[in-house]
Amino acid sequence: MLACTTLTACGGDSGNKGGSAGETPAAGAASTPAPEGDDGAAAVRNVNQKTTEAKTARMVLRTQSTADGKSAAVDGEGVIDLVGGNSVMNLSSEGEKMEQRIVDQVLYQKLPPKQRSGVPGNKPWVKIDLKKAAQQQGGNAQAANPADNTAYLKGINDKDVKKLGEEQVGGDDTTRYRVTVDVAKLANGEQLKKQIGPTMPMDIWLDEDGRLRRQQVDMTVSAPQGTGADSSTPKKVKVRTVFELSDFGTEVDAKAPPAAETADMTGKVGQGANPKA
Repeated sequence: MLACTTLTACGGDSGNKGGSAGETPAAGAASTPAPEGDDGAAAVRNVNQKTTEAKTARMVLRTQSTADGKSAAVDGEGVIDLVGGNSVMNLSSEGEKMEQRIVDQVLYQKLPPKQRSGVPGNKPWVKIDLKKAAQQQGGNAQAANPADNTAYLKGINDKDVKKLGEEQVGGDDTTRYRVTVDVAKLANGEQLKKQIGPTMPMDIWLDEDGRLRRQQVDMTVSAPQGTGADSSTPKKVKVRTVFELSDFGTEVDAKAPPAAETADMTGKVGQGANPKA
């Protein structure tokens, strides 16, 4: 859960009226042809500004991972402050449930009781300072802000964007675009290039106000150098992450848990990570 949710810090929406975050059109499904002359690249470049202008939203997240013939899914729903990045989300995976909060760029997760054996003091909450974790791994600390989820799209060129047509998300009309993301522009991009390649395809659905309503990323992740020798670590993992936003303007009340119930695990990020995460 930790790996999935920190990679996709911003999420989707549980307030959708038709279809869930995991629903995407079947291969070959018909969609309304895109009108000629629309500047899709400009819409994509402006999505960060248009979305954050909404201040807050509900979100729904689904991550599906497949490796060595086995699959695992993480589902989550909650609310997010699109400006500051604070959020509250309830996650579930294989019958286990977990609460997650992000407050002032610090990630808090309340682990299920049977997963607390490795937590100092057997405390219920663990925390990771996202800015410090990004710095430890050589990334851009600013990218630790979940509200910056689409900020890198500002640099998208016309050739990187393809309009796929008109579709509905949550009962609302949206326009679907396929974007080719230059991985080098992402936080810790050079390391990511070794694991997922130089580019990453992404589909995004924008509503009539230019706001992000759904985002889908499909990628194959290679194991970091040095872990492949471990027979328990899959060499490649296929990951699909989908999230949706809706109910813009909803209330967000994200507070840090009591310090006495929290263990700081920031220094453990990237060290002996559970390959099943």
